[in-house]
Amino acid sequence: MATLQKGLKTNRLLRSALSARYFGLVLNGTPSRSFFSKPSEPAYPGHYPLNALENAFMAVGSAFASLRDPRRGDMIAALGETTAGSSLSHLRDAMLSSPEGRRVLRERPSVNSETVDMDALRTLPEGSFGRAYVTWLESPAHADCFTQVHYIDDPELAYVMKRYRESHDFYHCICNLPVNVDSELALKFFEYANFGIPMTLISGLFGHLKLDSVRRARLFREYVPWAMRCGGSAHPLITVYWEERWTQNVEVMKKEFGIWDPPAAVWPAPLSEALKEKRRRAKVAREKAEAELDSPVTQSSTSHGPFS
Repeated sequence: MATLQKGLKTNRLLRSALSARYFGLVLNGTPSRSFFSKPSEPAYPGHYPLNALENAFMAVGSAFASLRDPRRGDMIAALGETTAGSSLSHLRDAMLSSPEGRRVLRERPSVNSETVDMDALRTLPEGSFGRAYVTWLESPAHADCFTQVHYIDDPELAYVMKRYRESHDFYHCICNLPVNVDSELALKFFEYANFGIPMTLISGLFGHLKLDSVRRARLFREYVPWAMRCGGSAHPLITVYWEERWTQNVEVMKKEFGIWDPPAAVWPAPLSEALKEKRRRAKVAREKAEAELDSPVTQSSTSHGPFS
């Protein structure tokens, strides 16, 4: 009798699993998504609704494209959205549990060149977060990232993903990491430990294949242990209202968040210094050319030519 009841229970579970009600995947923050049907209308500007099958194809395709060319920011963004799973819901819960995070969710600030006054940040005192952020942005290797969200169905979860992306430079700044492949991989492991977004782990696990053996060994010997310990124990950074902390001392913020510096990294020369050097060389070349034009030899050859 017990065997018969167990068999009937198994059959009921199988029928339920194959029914339309349960035939879905949790891949992009949507609890139940049908393989073949999808929302008929976009939920927000730029939203591209996908069913579970399309989402799976997009996830696999974007993963291969990202591995082939890590510079494809659009493919990395698509991979992050299509594999987000329940991580965005957990991040939203963390924001809702924090007064600061709740205000971020309610006000939905955006980080871009129109909302951040860089000139004002440059006037802040040394040691402030705003000044440190501007200094970091002047790195010549810095590049804009893709922040528009397309494949997350829930508008609020889409904003959580957008906030994570737009704050990426803040994570670099607060962790004192420059923009290079080694530091970017270290930050990806840190982000996975702190945010739990699967794409960050995927990027870290496969991105190191682009490194030589010496750099790869240092990554896993020094950076990854720091990233996992620091990121895992640090305050949830998704809850931080960065725009309200420009004047705060960056070291005080790091202490508040439980963040300590990673192993020393090689920083590129600040963009301002590179521009100064370029302008200095151009000025020297210009003055040299003007001196040659004003020299007596040049004037003599001009006024006493063969046809004068």
